[in-house]
Amino acid sequence: MEPSLGDLSLSQEFLNSQGSFSDFWQNINVQDLLSTPSMTGPLDDNDPSSSNQLPELQVQFDDEIFNISAEPLATEGVPPPTPTVLVTTDHPGEYDFLLRFQKSGTAKSVTSTFSVMLNKLYCQLAKTTPVEILVSKEPPAGAILKAMAVYKKTEHAADVVRRCPHHQNQDAAEHRSHLIRMEGSQRVQYFEDVFTKRQSVTVPYETPQLGSEMTTILLSFMCNSSCMGGMNRRPILAILTLETPEGVILGRRCFEVRICACPGRDRKSEEENHTQIINGTKQTKKRKSTPATTSAPVKRSVPTSTTSSTEGDDEEIFYLPIRGRDRYELFKRFYEGLEQDKKGKNKSNAAVDQQHVPMPISGKRLMLKGERSDTE
Repeated sequence: MEPSLGDLSLSQEFLNSQGSFSDFWQNINVQDLLSTPSMTGPLDDNDPSSSNQLPELQVQFDDEIFNISAEPLATEGVPPPTPTVLVTTDHPGEYDFLLRFQKSGTAKSVTSTFSVMLNKLYCQLAKTTPVEILVSKEPPAGAILKAMAVYKKTEHAADVVRRCPHHQNQDAAEHRSHLIRMEGSQRVQYFEDVFTKRQSVTVPYETPQLGSEMTTILLSFMCNSSCMGGMNRRPILAILTLETPEGVILGRRCFEVRICACPGRDRKSEEENHTQIINGTKQTKKRKSTPATTSAPVKRSVPTSTTSSTEGDDEEIFYLPIRGRDRYELFKRFYEGLEQDKKGKNKSNAAVDQQHVPMPISGKRLMLKGERSDTE
């Protein structure tokens, strides 16, 4: 259906106008608009069959109608974007944010132990580790505690710490790819940054109970440090921060973590090595070097049952390294000549021994092979 003449005149007036939309609105007669027939015909207030009524039009133009607010939409419960490279230095802040671990020693039976000397936590896979949180004054309402894992070495700082595929496939939880978990609270939330893919876990900060100066959270690490496809023996740092609901950091603490089968043994071994390095008493293994060609000849004795004590020195074998082919041939001729002399001496000694045949005790001469006796 074609538009009415009133609509055409209104459109033409708008096209010829050089003023603003506000000026144009002031020049419009609202009553004329109400009386303008529509595409479906005029509306009659007394007609019961007419179900659509025109809303009451605003005579005065509102200048703020087209102003769009520049403030971003509120994203409640979503943390701010995570930086690409995280700071791993301690920052207590104005609330003196501090962590404290329970003393458990280095016994083999412990499931988690903390080394103050190394600022390092040793714990078993999926075993709960209590962490005590201390502050000097009450944080703002809605403050949260956030835990995140990063690699310690610079060459791995940009990599995301995740669980290995083996442990992920065995876990049916929705957040099975997260290495760090917080236990004992229904208000725990797990996040993954859209841009950096770093994973974190948060829990609301709870005021210490009556008679206590700290609040306690329960951490557990869901993969071994030696897992292939995961950390793969790369050392990691756990970053625990106190933040406002908007993501402003109020305090930060960092410590190294090693997830292993025997935390007490590993802590004791690494502390001893660290002490030896500090004192300068650690023995470093040196690479064995090949012996020089000018070293003394190696003496090897060949035990023989037929040689007497006086002939033992002649039966010993010596090895002498010789540099150069010409020298080798020269020493070889010397050796062959000595061997010939030795054989000649042995033959002469055998002939002499044959001539001096011992006589029997009875006075009779010992018969030689091929001789006949006088009686024959």
